[in-house]
Amino acid sequence: MYWLALEPDDTLRVAAEQKAASAAIRVTVVAGEAGHLPGKDGEFDAVVTSLVLCSVDDLTGALAETAQVLRPGGELRFYEHVRSPRGWAGLLPDAITPVWRRAAGGCRPNRDTETAIRAAGFTITDLDAFGFSPSPFMPNVRHVLGTAVRS
Repeated sequence: MYWLALEPDDTLRVAAEQKAASAAIRVTVVAGEAGHLPGKDGEFDAVVTSLVLCSVDDLTGALAETAQVLRPGGELRFYEHVRSPRGWAGLLPDAITPVWRRAAGGCRPNRDTETAIRAAGFTITDLDAFGFSPSPFMPNVRHVLGTAVRS
Protein backbone atom coordinates (compact mmCIF):
# COMPACT_ATOMS: atom_id res chain seq x y z
CA MET A 1 0.00 0.00 0.00
CA TYR A 2 1.22 3.48 -0.84
CA TRP A 3 0.00 6.89 0.31
CA LEU A 4 0.67 10.25 -1.29
CA ALA A 5 -0.02 13.19 1.02
CA LEU A 6 -0.32 16.82 -0.08
CA GLU A 7 0.34 19.75 2.20
CA PRO A 8 0.57 23.34 0.93
CA ASP A 9 1.99 24.83 4.14
CA ASP A 10 5.78 24.52 4.55
CA THR A 11 5.71 24.16 8.33
CA LEU A 12 2.94 21.58 8.37
CA ARG A 13 4.59 19.70 5.49
CA VAL A 14 7.79 19.28 7.53
CA ALA A 15 5.74 17.93 10.45
CA ALA A 16 3.89 15.55 8.10
CA GLU A 17 7.18 14.32 6.60
CA GLN A 18 8.50 13.55 10.09
CA LYS A 19 5.38 11.52 10.93
CA ALA A 20 5.45 9.80 7.53
CA ALA A 21 8.99 8.58 8.13
CA SER A 22 7.77 6.37 10.99
CA ALA A 23 4.52 5.20 9.38
CA ALA A 24 3.84 1.48 8.99
CA ILE A 25 3.22 2.01 5.27
CA ARG A 26 5.08 4.05 2.67
CA VAL A 27 3.94 7.68 2.71
CA THR A 28 5.33 10.40 0.48
CA VAL A 29 4.52 13.98 1.43
CA VAL A 30 4.67 16.60 -1.31
CA ALA A 31 3.82 20.26 -1.72
CA GLY A 32 0.43 20.60 -3.32
CA GLU A 33 -3.14 21.84 -3.25
CA ALA A 34 -6.54 20.19 -3.58
CA GLY A 35 -7.19 21.83 -6.95
CA HIS A 36 -3.96 20.51 -8.47
CA LEU A 37 -3.58 16.86 -7.51
CA PRO A 38 -0.41 15.17 -8.80
CA GLY A 39 -2.12 12.22 -10.44
CA LYS A 40 -3.20 11.04 -13.84
CA ASP A 41 -6.84 10.49 -14.77
CA GLY A 42 -8.19 7.51 -12.85
CA GLU A 43 -4.88 6.85 -11.05
CA PHE A 44 -6.04 6.85 -7.42
CA ASP A 45 -8.26 4.43 -5.54
CA ALA A 46 -9.12 7.01 -2.90
CA VAL A 47 -8.68 10.66 -1.98
CA VAL A 48 -8.93 11.73 1.66
CA THR A 49 -9.67 15.30 2.76
CA SER A 50 -9.50 16.40 6.35
CA LEU A 51 -10.57 19.95 7.19
CA VAL A 52 -9.40 21.19 3.80
CA LEU A 53 -12.49 21.71 1.62
CA CYS A 54 -13.47 24.68 3.77
CA SER A 55 -10.35 26.59 2.77
CA VAL A 56 -9.81 25.94 -0.93
CA ASP A 57 -10.58 28.98 -3.07
CA ASP A 58 -12.30 26.94 -5.78
CA LEU A 59 -14.30 24.17 -4.12
CA THR A 60 -15.97 23.14 -7.37
CA GLY A 61 -12.60 22.89 -9.14
CA ALA A 62 -11.00 20.94 -6.29
CA LEU A 63 -13.84 18.40 -6.30
CA ALA A 64 -13.71 18.13 -10.10
CA GLU A 65 -9.96 17.46 -9.84
CA THR A 66 -10.64 14.82 -7.18
CA ALA A 67 -13.18 13.09 -9.41
CA GLN A 68 -10.76 13.19 -12.33
CA VAL A 69 -7.86 11.46 -10.54
CA LEU A 70 -10.11 8.79 -8.99
CA ARG A 71 -10.70 5.53 -10.81
CA PRO A 72 -14.37 4.76 -11.55
CA GLY A 73 -15.87 3.65 -8.24
CA GLY A 74 -13.00 5.34 -6.35
CA GLU A 75 -13.75 6.85 -2.98
CA LEU A 76 -13.59 10.33 -1.55
CA ARG A 77 -13.23 10.05 2.22
CA PHE A 78 -13.87 13.33 3.99
CA TYR A 79 -13.89 14.94 7.41
CA GLU A 80 -14.99 18.56 7.26
CA HIS A 81 -16.73 21.23 9.30
CA VAL A 82 -19.76 22.58 7.48
CA ARG A 83 -22.70 24.93 7.76
CA SER A 84 -25.65 23.52 9.62
CA PRO A 85 -28.70 22.88 7.41
CA ARG A 86 -30.88 24.29 10.21
CA GLY A 87 -31.29 27.99 9.50
CA TRP A 88 -30.76 29.29 13.04
CA ALA A 89 -27.71 27.05 13.64
CA GLY A 90 -26.12 28.34 10.44
CA LEU A 91 -26.25 31.96 11.53
CA LEU A 92 -23.11 31.80 13.69
CA PRO A 93 -20.89 30.36 10.95
CA ASP A 94 -22.33 32.91 8.53
CA ALA A 95 -21.56 35.73 10.97
CA ILE A 96 -17.99 34.71 11.75
CA THR A 97 -16.88 33.64 8.25
CA PRO A 98 -15.54 37.04 7.06
CA VAL A 99 -13.22 37.40 10.06
CA TRP A 100 -12.52 33.68 10.48
CA ARG A 101 -11.48 33.37 6.83
CA ARG A 102 -8.76 36.01 7.31
CA ALA A 103 -7.55 34.59 10.62
CA ALA A 104 -7.70 30.88 9.80
CA GLY A 105 -6.00 30.36 6.44
CA GLY A 106 -9.03 30.95 4.24
CA CYS A 107 -11.36 28.66 6.22
CA ARG A 108 -15.05 29.18 5.52
CA PRO A 109 -17.04 27.38 8.24
CA ASN A 110 -20.33 28.11 6.47
CA ARG A 111 -19.77 26.04 3.32
CA ASP A 112 -22.36 23.50 2.22
CA THR A 113 -19.76 20.86 1.43
CA GLU A 114 -22.22 17.96 1.22
CA THR A 115 -24.14 19.63 -1.61
CA ALA A 116 -20.88 20.50 -3.39
CA ILE A 117 -19.70 16.88 -3.19
CA ARG A 118 -22.95 15.63 -4.72
CA ALA A 119 -22.87 18.35 -7.41
CA ALA A 120 -19.36 17.19 -8.39
CA GLY A 121 -20.77 13.81 -9.42
CA PHE A 122 -20.22 11.84 -6.23
CA THR A 123 -22.73 9.66 -4.45
CA ILE A 124 -22.41 9.95 -0.67
CA THR A 125 -22.61 6.39 0.65
CA ASP A 126 -21.86 7.03 4.32
CA LEU A 127 -22.31 10.21 6.34
CA ASP A 128 -22.05 10.90 10.04
CA ALA A 129 -22.90 14.46 11.12
CA PHE A 130 -22.12 15.69 14.62
CA GLY A 131 -21.37 18.81 16.61
CA PHE A 132 -17.81 19.39 17.79
CA SER A 133 -16.00 22.15 19.62
CA PRO A 134 -12.19 22.28 19.85
CA SER A 135 -12.39 24.10 23.19
CA PRO A 136 -14.92 24.70 25.94
CA PHE A 137 -14.99 28.37 25.01
CA MET A 138 -16.18 27.78 21.45
CA PRO A 139 -19.65 26.66 20.36
CA ASN A 140 -20.25 23.31 18.72
CA VAL A 141 -19.91 23.47 14.95
CA ARG A 142 -21.39 20.87 12.62
CA HIS A 143 -18.84 18.39 11.28
CA VAL A 144 -19.33 15.60 8.76
CA LEU A 145 -17.37 12.40 8.34
CA GLY A 146 -18.18 10.36 5.29
CA THR A 147 -17.47 8.44 2.14
CA ALA A 148 -18.54 9.34 -1.38
CA VAL A 149 -18.10 7.23 -4.50
CA ARG A 150 -17.26 8.62 -7.91
CA SER A 151 -20.35 8.02 -10.02
